[in-house]
Amino acid sequence: MAVATTYLATPTFNIGASSASTKDLSDQCKSVVITKAREALDASSFGSSARNYVGGLTNVTVTATLLMEYSASPGTYVDLTSLVGTNVYVAVKPTSGGITTTNPEFQITGGYLESLDVVNASLGELSEVEITITGGTLVEDVTA
Repeated sequence: MAVATTYLATPTFNIGASSASTKDLSDQCKSVVITKAREALDASSFGSSARNYVGGLTNVTVTATLLMEYSASPGTYVDLTSLVGTNVYVAVKPTSGGITTTNPEFQITGGYLESLDVVNASLGELSEVEITITGGTLVEDVTA
């Protein structure tokens, strides 16, 4: 039996203050990781013979590596600098096609962008920045 895999040929990365004001930075994004975690809460009691855990609050982390450029919008610096210290909306899809069950969109609402490296450069290399967005609400497998 063959294992299904996804080849990311044309993924999309959009970010903004809200879903209505997103900027498409797909042409500047080199990689993106969305992590969903649930805090482990210790539910062990006196009668327990081993630790017992239950899931607590969900935490979402988005880490994206982008090529830095300073031109007019859409542009990495111009579009991200105003979002620092605010809650943001992020949408990521495996391909640029429409939203379907085989091309789901992952949306994060209310994630917090704490910082942005405004310069991160080395001689002879393309300038890249890594941003991390924490918290917010993740909507998974959004299909049309």
